[in-house]
Amino acid sequence: MSVIEQVQQVSNSPILWLLCGITVVLSAVQAVLYMRQCGKITKEAGIDPHIPKEAFRVGFISAIGPALGVFIVMVGLMASIGGPMAWLRLSIIGAAATELSAANMGAEACGVALGSEQYTLVCLAVSWFAMALNGAGWLLFTGVATPSLETLRNKVSGGDMKWLVVLSGACSLGIFGYLNSGEILKGVGNTIAVLAGAISMVILVKTVCKKIPRLMEYSLGIAMIIGMIFSLGYDQLFH
Repeated sequence: MSVIEQVQQVSNSPILWLLCGITVVLSAVQAVLYMRQCGKITKEAGIDPHIPKEAFRVGFISAIGPALGVFIVMVGLMASIGGPMAWLRLSIIGAAATELSAANMGAEACGVALGSEQYTLVCLAVSWFAMALNGAGWLLFTGVATPSLETLRNKVSGGDMKWLVVLSGACSLGIFGYLNSGEILKGVGNTIAVLAGAISMVILVKTVCKKIPRLMEYSLGIAMIIGMIFSLGYDQLFH
């Protein structure tokens, strides 16, 4: 049996599917419990039931594009690190590019290329370990620091709900600005995607969505698609 066949056999073994499936199921249960808790809070706060339903639909629609991107990367990861581990990592983390980078780092630490003929079981284990360490920090920080951050946010806002809205909006702008800055540095094509998406979003919100309010919940997804189309057009014309 060749090294590649051995890696494929171990990385796609039934016991691994079972073990990874346990974690994925737990993640799904957590999501359901979270939604139930949100429903209870909605009733206690006296919020119109229509509002959370609209918010859920908007979030669901906006998640379709990023989910497709994660799925595409997962297919590539399955060929290198096995279906179970790719399924597990992208189900609980979802940062496709980060998981692929972590797997590559594990392979590079062994002095080989990911998925090559020199990629042995030891290299596979190192890639898995690198991916686990890469995500452990996020999960640990979220579990430990979230309650304290909520307290800090309330102290900073001073109980003023208007200031809290401004603070939350500023944090969101900072996060997305940071993510977009990383894409801009990758080249002209990525920059075009960012600019086209941002301009499209502004135009949609200021014009089209005012005439067709129901289109507002689809605006983010539409802007993302427009950005990708412009970037793809640039690549086709100049490469």
